[in-house]
Amino acid sequence: MEKCEQCIVRQFSSLKALSKDELLKMAECKTSYTIKKGEPIFEEGEVTNGIYCVKDGVCKLSKLSDNGKDQIVKLVKPGELLGQRSMISDEPANLSAVALEDMEVCFIPKSEVMQFFTDNNQFSMNVMRTICDDLKDADDHMVNMAQKTVRQRLVETLIYLEETFGKNDDDSLRIQLSREELAGMIGTATESCIRLLSELNKSGFVELTGKKITILDKNKLKRFA
Repeated sequence: MEKCEQCIVRQFSSLKALSKDELLKMAECKTSYTIKKGEPIFEEGEVTNGIYCVKDGVCKLSKLSDNGKDQIVKLVKPGELLGQRSMISDEPANLSAVALEDMEVCFIPKSEVMQFFTDNNQFSMNVMRTICDDLKDADDHMVNMAQKTVRQRLVETLIYLEETFGKNDDDSLRIQLSREELAGMIGTATESCIRLLSELNKSGFVELTGKKITILDKNKLKRFA
């Protein structure tokens, strides 16, 4: 994990704009961490003072609502960066980042990143473009919450999980969310999520085995949605 210029995942983030010299400089100041499943990378309200690059594993970005429910805003995969908005706005983290599986992440201090901003226009443009994409996704998510039924949101989320993160050898979804996490992702009560999953299971669209969810016929599921 020491050689940033040889790290494949940097090609999937704003870091791809950095020169070899900049990457060597970054490697000297970054800190690498192993985050265990269920552990936070950072929590809502925390001052991060830099950005995190996800090298391996998946985490959830979530916000705690006034009634104590955990609303999942986004799932973050390898190659993505965490904490860019907070760093630029100079504000505490607006969301919590918690590992959904064992992860490897690298922390890059704010002082170093801001120097890249000053010296590398393409890097700064890449970061701003990523933040704009996140804002667009937030707009789309808000419209989905307002205009689509809970059943539609559940079906689309299951398809998203399969197409984005893949399947296990037994064809179940690789990313295993608890029923509570899945409910938080689609914006409904846990009881409603469990009931809808049971309906999809009885209709033959999905198969439930404990926490595992297997999509049996994705095309039929899409038409159902």
